[in-house]
Amino acid sequence: MGEFDLIARYFKRPATRSPLGVGDDCALLAPAAGMQLAVSSDMLVEGRHFLSTVDPARLGHKALAVNLSDLAACGAKPLAFTLALALPGVDEPWLEGFSRGLLALADAHGCELVGGDTTRGPLNICITVFGEVPAGAALLRSGARAGDDIWVSGTVGDARLALEMFRGTISLRAEAFESARERMEQPTPRVALGQALRGIATSAVDVSDGLIGDLGHILASSGVGATLDADATTALISVDTGNLGREVLRTCALSGGDDYELVFTAPASAREAVMQAGLGSATRVTRIGRIEADAGLRIVDAAGAMVSQRFGSFDHFI
Repeated sequence: MGEFDLIARYFKRPATRSPLGVGDDCALLAPAAGMQLAVSSDMLVEGRHFLSTVDPARLGHKALAVNLSDLAACGAKPLAFTLALALPGVDEPWLEGFSRGLLALADAHGCELVGGDTTRGPLNICITVFGEVPAGAALLRSGARAGDDIWVSGTVGDARLALEMFRGTISLRAEAFESARERMEQPTPRVALGQALRGIATSAVDVSDGLIGDLGHILASSGVGATLDADATTALISVDTGNLGREVLRTCALSGGDDYELVFTAPASAREAVMQAGLGSATRVTRIGRIEADAGLRIVDAAGAMVSQRFGSFDHFI
């Protein structure tokens, strides 16, 4: 099977929203009047971002989910995406599963595949996603202000637990491991929540490299500091962790990546509005800290005592 046969069989679909999709040198996009384009790219490399044993349908889902999560953090509505795919060879069962998982999530969010590229090489997936957001309404990292609450969506730490199981550093029961593995391999992009938070949240970022690291981007961009409740955050781990120690759980919740939840800030006066945004988007939202004028991040336990700062985040070059 050649390159163009591969594209035609597994990835070519008629464009229904975009003026022009797969088949020409460029796709054409037409955002609605008064809208700005939101654009994001993410690359997934085998052995760095996913294991060779991952189910291809889950991998297809995740490849798009991590990009949709960026749109969610911006408060943008998905429009379309392109796919650049390097393959070591033509594995038809793998391609069927991958494209099925990819396009199922795309259909769920009305996000069309409009172009891309394929080539032979080590397995590498790069997606560029396009969304639209009302002019001036995008959620940014730079809007947090002293006195704002810090919120996080969904659960955090489960994906890191699955990774530590693969590494052999912890032990979980089979059912708990499968739940954690699903969170790592098939994350849920919080697209509806991101749009619901427009006009409510003062800043937002998606949790891809670890809660502390990604919250740090907000603090740096906004020129503020924060106090974070470690115990409230650790309580968001959703799987049965058995007898794992407190420090392990804190590390997974605070430093674990691949959650693809949203961490965002909002004024204390907007607490009811944030809760309604969560309800309206069927997404759990939890208050885990507070933005402060003094620079730096202070991590405390439920009693307010300082917690050790031995937490980091994922870095592609470390």
